[in-house]
Amino acid sequence: MAQTAAGAIDDKLLKKRLDKALFRNRSRAFFLVVPLLLFLLVAFVGPIVYFLTRAFIDDTFSSLMPETTAILADWDSTTEPTEEMYAVLVADMVVARENKTIGKVATRVNRDKPGTRSLFTSTARKAAKLEAPFKESLIGVKKKWGDIEVWQAMKTASAKYTLGYYAAALDLKKNSDGSFERQDEKRRIHITLLTRTLKISFLVTIFCLALGYPIAYLLATLPAKTSNLLLILVLLPFWTSILVRTTAWIAMLQSQGVVNDLLVYFGITNDDSRFSLIYNQLGTLIAMTHILLPFMVLPLYSVMKGIPPSYVRAAKSLGATNWTAFWRVYAPQTVPGIGAGAILVFIVAIGYYITPALVGGQDGTMISNTIDDHMRKSLNWNLAAALGGVLMVVVMTLYWIYDRVVGIDNMKLG
Repeated sequence: MAQTAAGAIDDKLLKKRLDKALFRNRSRAFFLVVPLLLFLLVAFVGPIVYFLTRAFIDDTFSSLMPETTAILADWDSTTEPTEEMYAVLVADMVVARENKTIGKVATRVNRDKPGTRSLFTSTARKAAKLEAPFKESLIGVKKKWGDIEVWQAMKTASAKYTLGYYAAALDLKKNSDGSFERQDEKRRIHITLLTRTLKISFLVTIFCLALGYPIAYLLATLPAKTSNLLLILVLLPFWTSILVRTTAWIAMLQSQGVVNDLLVYFGITNDDSRFSLIYNQLGTLIAMTHILLPFMVLPLYSVMKGIPPSYVRAAKSLGATNWTAFWRVYAPQTVPGIGAGAILVFIVAIGYYITPALVGGQDGTMISNTIDDHMRKSLNWNLAAALGGVLMVVVMTLYWIYDRVVGIDNMKLG
């Protein structure tokens, strides 16, 4: 009995020591990973979260025109603006003019009512000299101040939290009363760009699979010395800048380029009717397929390399033809590599903007080019964030569908 009790005590002590040792090991591992986690949070997760919040937070107007924002909050958006509203607007414009922020205010309102930027900037220069009645004074400076749509645009812009940018990303327009309607036909471009982006990304994925599968199969079945040499050729494009590779395609695909010269030489076309291979969707597809092909070949090769050749030989020994052995035995085992390569190519393709910008022209540009344009030229970061958010939702939805249909567990990178 005493021996049993002593054994139980020893087991408890041993368990405590083991738990302490495991805790120390886990703590040591955690503290080793902490710097990386902090780096990811600060340099990756944080900027993305902040950028995405810009899609529904915009306090430009409300912070720079506080009195106007307050009085617009009580306005019903349908009745004529009162004299008090005009007086408050003039007072805010005087302050904004002195603080040199009237340009930001004008740009913000102009997003909801195009053509109002000059209205604000030109009126602000004269605002300090205006006298009551301010309604008549403002309309005397610019007749547009009597247009109720201008005031409705200001009310829409005065909201700090808004779904207007997401609405614009979906070719909708948010009204001052909170309702939504479709944009004018000339401004419906984002859904078209998103559809084109998905189409191009899907086609590039299909082309990369059609070209990459036989290449990966060849690499996996050749002797190691030969396959290693060919693998270097597959990786060789990674040693060259994407910009250089894209520029090379410009030289090759232009009307007087190498590809058209070869087509003329072999009699496929004549010198007077050369093919248009660049500054369109075709040029984008060709260049992006070439650039993203290694992302399909490498996962396929890593999976194919692990398939024992004896499986196919066994199928043939049981009477299967070459095609039956390949289609029924070999191909199903490469599905994980197909899934991995397809996801890699598709996700990278959907966010491409350098190659479409250089070789795409008007018909080959993608939604990423519009996001880049808003970030660098128009400086409409809010709309860029909304477009990025919509694109992220689309990608995550497609990823979820893939997981439900194929299964993410069936994807392998090697």
